[in-house]
Amino acid sequence: MKHYAPLAIVAISSAVCALSGCGLIDDDGTGTESKPEKNNVNMQEAADRAEQILDGTLAAIKPGVEAVRGPSSDSICTDFKDDGTGTGTVTRRRYVMTIVSEARRGSFLGVIERQWKKDGYEITSVRKNKEMPAIFASTPEGFRLSLEIGYKGQASFSATSPCVTESDVIEAPREPIDPDSEASKGLPYVHSEFWSADTPPRQKGTP
Repeated sequence: MKHYAPLAIVAISSAVCALSGCGLIDDDGTGTESKPEKNNVNMQEAADRAEQILDGTLAAIKPGVEAVRGPSSDSICTDFKDDGTGTGTVTRRRYVMTIVSEARRGSFLGVIERQWKKDGYEITSVRKNKEMPAIFASTPEGFRLSLEIGYKGQASFSATSPCVTESDVIEAPREPIDPDSEASKGLPYVHSEFWSADTPPRQKGTP
């Protein structure tokens, strides 16, 4: 399904309407045919929207962080018989290459949570884990978002679309990485005076 070629710049609306995948339910509440509804948004357009959401999220982080595209993926939506429905989902990712220290991870997640709420996204779950905290959200269009802190403090974002009309998807270009660098191992390596500091950020009003 994927076509690996330079991504054309696509002019898309900032609000992609009515992106949703839902089952057909009988009046008596039984699901006889769980087919996602098709709409006029295809997988390529959903991929563009996912990129837009992730770019907007990263742009809201102050001080800014360095991030690279992670691997993209897409899959076909099936019904309860595991038959294709003519729809599919796409996932786009970003890996933060800036070192976010353990002392600053709570602040980092807080920035994202506040921004997602400001953008009208619903926070669906928060993983309160000291080593690997995470936050999950959904957009009004039905995109599922996540920010997860993983191994060695690697912060990663993902945006997954609901089921939309099946189409070819162009793989977004990824910058080549020096195989001898920490970045090639998927680990953060860029130092930030703010995010990489070993002490918690000062609260407002604290001298």
